[in-house]
Amino acid sequence: MSLAESAAPNSRAPHVPETGLAANHLMDSVLPVRPALMDRGSAARLRPGMVQDVMASGNARAMVLSGRQALVDGNSLVLLDAAELGRHLRDTPYSPEQVIYLGSALPGTDLAAGTEVVLFLLPQQFEVQAEEFEAHIAGIPEGALWAGFRDVAATLTPMDTALFVEASAIANWHATHTHCPRCGTATVPEAGGWVRRCPSDGSEHYPRTDPAIIVTVVGPDGRLLLGGGGPLDARNYSTLAGFVEPGESLEQAVVREIGEEVGVRVTACQYLGSQSWPFPASLMLGFTATTEDTEATPDGVEVTRARWFSRDELQDAVLSGEIVISSRLSIARSLIEHWYGGVIQDRADTA
Repeated sequence: MSLAESAAPNSRAPHVPETGLAANHLMDSVLPVRPALMDRGSAARLRPGMVQDVMASGNARAMVLSGRQALVDGNSLVLLDAAELGRHLRDTPYSPEQVIYLGSALPGTDLAAGTEVVLFLLPQQFEVQAEEFEAHIAGIPEGALWAGFRDVAATLTPMDTALFVEASAIANWHATHTHCPRCGTATVPEAGGWVRRCPSDGSEHYPRTDPAIIVTVVGPDGRLLLGGGGPLDARNYSTLAGFVEPGESLEQAVVREIGEEVGVRVTACQYLGSQSWPFPASLMLGFTATTEDTEATPDGVEVTRARWFSRDELQDAVLSGEIVISSRLSIARSLIEHWYGGVIQDRADTA
């Protein structure tokens, strides 16, 4: 029996959200648009000495990052007085490896409009000296903790989420692009930390972002194809995804990746929205796609399990704990719920 045959067609009417729109509807703006919360000052940061001037203003705030961890107090990032922090850290073991300009707050955010924020990249070995660091620096709340983005993303405000994602992305790039790819010379950060220049050949190098498509595949009967990797008895299921290759359009990547991973032929696809995922440097480009195929064959490498779901089957499987789907933080969940036509209830929602 095929995977498609094992799941009976949906016998109930598709869920229709309160908006009155049919499930898997299409419109000019499909997934919610998350507006920018920071003005990154891409022109202003080109001025030599710009970061130093911002620090000297006395009005800038500083986010601190060591490895992939930041200081968090409750549901908020800890933002310290940048000038004072700089003075405290100068000539200490905690002196930042780099100070990067993150931007200024736009109106309507948690910070006063125009508040400038910089990122202090602390030494990697700092993580084992956290308590000593906290005792050395004034202004750190008593209950502050060091946490990675995944640990706190569900509770952070939109502004703090944007700052954490931006800081992680630029920090990851600096950590992995320290030398010139042309001649091997160590590069020098410039433009507020957004460019690295080779002092030997003068070449400039910019932050890298790797585009990846992520797709909901809908069969001829309206059912959704989800997949997962790892052990065959694992419960996690999500949308299918893969990196875009050089010389390939996004739509071509959708067709190729779905064909490679589950042996399904895509007949049409449409872009729905995107999400930055800087771990290490991905930009997830969300699509929905259709197919006339009713069977899926996992490649056994990236995808070990594939399964078709009607809307009722998916909701029942999630509530029963039979499967676990992507968290609400992810574009994968947004894509799945776009197909579903509303919010999918998790087990925790009914506990």
